[in-house]
Amino acid sequence: MRAIAVNEWGGREKLELVDVDPPPVAPDGVRVRIRAAGMNPVDWKMREGRLAGGFPHHFPVILGWDAAGEVDAVGPAVTWFRPGDRVYGYIRRHDLQYGTYAEYTAAPEDYWAHMPDVSFEEAAALPLAGLTAHQGLEILGLRSGEMLYVPGGAGGVGHMLVQLAVARGATVVATASPPKHDFLRELGAEPREHGDAPEGVDAAVDLFGGDVREQAVDALRHGGRLVSIAGPPPEPREHVEVHYEYVRPSGYDLGEHIAPLVAEGRLKPHVEATYPLERAAEAMERLEAGHVRGKLVLTIA
Repeated sequence: MRAIAVNEWGGREKLELVDVDPPPVAPDGVRVRIRAAGMNPVDWKMREGRLAGGFPHHFPVILGWDAAGEVDAVGPAVTWFRPGDRVYGYIRRHDLQYGTYAEYTAAPEDYWAHMPDVSFEEAAALPLAGLTAHQGLEILGLRSGEMLYVPGGAGGVGHMLVQLAVARGATVVATASPPKHDFLRELGAEPREHGDAPEGVDAAVDLFGGDVREQAVDALRHGGRLVSIAGPPPEPREHVEVHYEYVRPSGYDLGEHIAPLVAEGRLKPHVEATYPLERAAEAMERLEAGHVRGKLVLTIA
């Protein structure tokens, strides 16, 4: 199969278009013929070797954790899927080797969900960002009538957070650069410029750490809640709850919480651009530069 992989950690020049065997199928595994692969900032961090300390790895390492495609083969213990099913999933395996910038990937059955009725490109944009947003709001226990602050609301995770919070009946204040304010309004948020945090909000999400996290903490009311996706907070905070989220693969969440909202039109992934697999380095350059509205996606013929 064709894949974009690295044989050593480093910059974009380490990316190679390789031809390798498809991954094996475990007894509880599902192998998928990938049609589209979502891109995430963690992909270039993986390429640089920043994840090597936490995951066993086997070169060549194929990048990517988001995929949408058709089931190619299933293990004998699999009961939820059969060849030909259209599926999508967040494929963070327990080792770094078989990613999703490839024609095939494989993962346990419970990582996958049946796709909602959208394109492969839109489905591939959903898993990591959608699960991060959903699981973060679950940690916060966000309720109807509360106010949520989202710094960086126009990005991949941010635009999912806004929509999911609005679907819960919350009021959302989100920051972005002025050219993206209309986009935030379309999503249902009150837009503000970066650094212009509201006061007295019930809950906030930290996507970046550093000064942005401090602004989010300062925006909270007494007893407010913060969830940080950027990393574990350095110390406990008085008068507010602070939590850390490490997103988990979950076909259940994708099937039961994400797909229904997509079907109802209450959650729509925004795909800013698509690139063929062979242009992955060009797409990654754009990803690393930041300022992407929504998601970038690789298409795999």
